[in-house]
Amino acid sequence: MIYLLSVISFAGLTVALAAMLMIAERLLINYGICKLDINAGEKPLEVDGGQTLLSSLYANEIFIPSACGGKGSCGHCKITITSGGGPVLPTETPYLTRKEIRSNIRLACQVKIREDIYVRIPTDLLNVRMFTSKVESSVDLTYDMKEIRLRLEDPAEILQRPGQYVQVQAPSPEGPVFRAYSISSPDYEPNIVQLVVRLIPGGIGSTYLHNVQPGDTVYFTGPYGEFWLNEDPSVEIVCVGGGCGMAPMRDIILSLYDKWPERVCWLFFGCRTTRDIFYLEEWEQFSKEHPNFHVVYALSDELEKGEKWDGETGFIHLSVDKHIESGVPRQAFLCGPPLMIEAVTRVLKEKETDDIFYDEF
Repeated sequence: MIYLLSVISFAGLTVALAAMLMIAERLLINYGICKLDINAGEKPLEVDGGQTLLSSLYANEIFIPSACGGKGSCGHCKITITSGGGPVLPTETPYLTRKEIRSNIRLACQVKIREDIYVRIPTDLLNVRMFTSKVESSVDLTYDMKEIRLRLEDPAEILQRPGQYVQVQAPSPEGPVFRAYSISSPDYEPNIVQLVVRLIPGGIGSTYLHNVQPGDTVYFTGPYGEFWLNEDPSVEIVCVGGGCGMAPMRDIILSLYDKWPERVCWLFFGCRTTRDIFYLEEWEQFSKEHPNFHVVYALSDELEKGEKWDGETGFIHLSVDKHIESGVPRQAFLCGPPLMIEAVTRVLKEKETDDIFYDEF
């Protein structure tokens, strides 16, 4: 008991000391106004010293991806700091490779502005906006999946590449936080952002979105993401997903066939049971309208007694291996859990496919 009390006392003193140091820094050290230079003079700013780089950027409507609200636990807010960032902190190293550290890449949420600072930010991120939207509809797709359709109000349109995502602002006890969700609506609907959201028990973003109602206001930033669709219509497209990984695949496929109605495309979608199936009838109808579109759903769990399913079974990478051929010019987009991404990537490389984009969740 004495040992436990000692440990608790030590931990309490440590937390108290850290809090006192933070308060002392805020009250006693005045860094004044610092210069924040973006892309060698492209966007010069003056900001109050002592803030984190991420909060300073957000205050100036420069929305760097951050899923954890600046707590240093997601590793998404990576930008290049050419001068003024100070040494790399221990809180950053778990999220940075050695190559990234050598290239002066840092976590914006962990870097405090104490002097003039010079950064490089991709042009795509400088074009990210904060959007105001209204919920147009919220539809149950499965027992834990919803399709949420948002109509944009300000700005009224979004310019997105197929496969990109937005960050929805959700309320939390500690204030607003942002959570990332892929866009499932096609690029030819610029005034709509549709999401496919799985309910995560205790999840701040998914709980919020599963409870919004038509007419509610939803704020989000975007678009983000590094998916780039090959514009050569002779290149075959393969989309592989599971769960809410359907969202970017839907965006890619609908956008693709709006431009190239005869293009060859495969959709492979993995589900655990028949309870997890959604959009299958829509895709089967779509394949009748576009004969070069092929859809394959597969169930990974054993069928329960009385359960009916005449489609494929097994993990989805086995279906990919079964259906696609080697030696075909091809681009692939994968969205799902890491083990699925790893298995499908291995199959695709064996099929001589190296142009692969993926998003793990």
